Amino acid sequence: MATRARAQSKAIFIGITGSSGKTTAGSLLGHILAGHGSVHTQVLANTMKLLVSTLSRRMGKGGKTDYVVFEAAAFGPDTMKPMAELLRPNVAVVTMVRLEHRASFKTVENVAREKSALVAALEPGGFAMLNADDPLVMGMASASDCRSVTFGTSEQADYRVSDIEASYPKPLRFSLHWRGGVLDIETSFPGEHFWLPTSAAVATALELGVPAQMVKHRIATFQPLENRGQVLVAGGPHFIVDAAKAPWHSLSLAFDMVAGSTFGRKRIVLGQLSDFSGSNNRYAQAYSSAREIADQVIYAGDHAHRSKANQADRDSGRFIELRTAREVSDYIAQTAQPDELILLKSSSNLHLERVALAWTHDVQCWVSVCGKTEGCEQCGLYEVPFEQHREFVAQRKSKRRKHRLLRLLGR
Repeated sequence: MATRARAQSKAIFIGITGSSGKTTAGSLLGHILAGHGSVHTQVLANTMKLLVSTLSRRMGKGGKTDYVVFEAAAFGPDTMKPMAELLRPNVAVVTMVRLEHRASFKTVENVAREKSALVAALEPGGFAMLNADDPLVMGMASASDCRSVTFGTSEQADYRVSDIEASYPKPLRFSLHWRGGVLDIETSFPGEHFWLPTSAAVATALELGVPAQMVKHRIATFQPLENRGQVLVAGGPHFIVDAAKAPWHSLSLAFDMVAGSTFGRKRIVLGQLSDFSGSNNRYAQAYSSAREIADQVIYAGDHAHRSKANQADRDSGRFIELRTAREVSDYIAQTAQPDELILLKSSSNLHLERVALAWTHDVQCWVSVCGKTEGCEQCGLYEVPFEQHREFVAQRKSKRRKHRLLRLLGR
């Protein structure tokens, strides 16, 4: 059904992959294209199973869709190719290549080889949108006979980025130079590193013929995704919530958001690192870097003891070691100051986003391990105690079925 739906669809299919930035790039591109036509955007849920569901259920309904934006993730060898061949993209966007899922891929070259399958699956007449600053991404141009278009800070990029500025609370802005002139981009992102997914989305939209002023307007109305550089202002501290993933290669980018801020008091809460959960050296290096930036560093989770913070930092409160999100939330509530900046950075298993949510919501779900990879705002059950989740969901489904039945009966 999915294969047939893809073959019959007249939509432009856009596949987005990369070690980082693909979710933001895909969401932003979908937001931009929504001002130009009918769009279906599928991010976060980026597996083969979800692609089949998207094609068979969404595209098989016969409704008119102008664009389909799909985030394609590679979790190990030979996981990208089946998705790419089913998606048959008209556009393949690659943000960057870094070494994630170390146990599966072993080397960054293996990551690049896997992600190049998306470019190799391009439909005739399509194009690849490639990061000109990443040699491994640029190497993917040979994976297809289709044309390649580039974006980045390189002078040779078709869509060249310059004048990147961000110092929270002043958000990201930059200039994009392309064949149509210079486009000054203003965003709501809190850090400079968001220029990469933003420019990937902008360049793709412009290449697809979206008017430049529409692109600029749509970007200005886009808010950072939940848990991925999301800003939450809670009537006291300002939280930057970046707790969906914490790969080592991009940890410094999150710290840079704090370093570049003009706020007087700054704190960093660090949970579990992706791929390096058992590495004493990585946690120690991370603490050393965070200590240079923040007035206080709080380590949370089962690996908090790996910081190698000295006794003087512990005694002075420069370093705090806690175990659970609930403990971090209680501590922040007791010590928060008006107009301070707090970065929450971790892989998703700790759900540190609850620390920020607790300032504006009655968070009741504080279980240490829930087993869900989606964020708490996506789950939507953070105001319900964890042990009541199953009953709550069952009751909600029952109410919805009853409501649909009554509506069918005209009551």
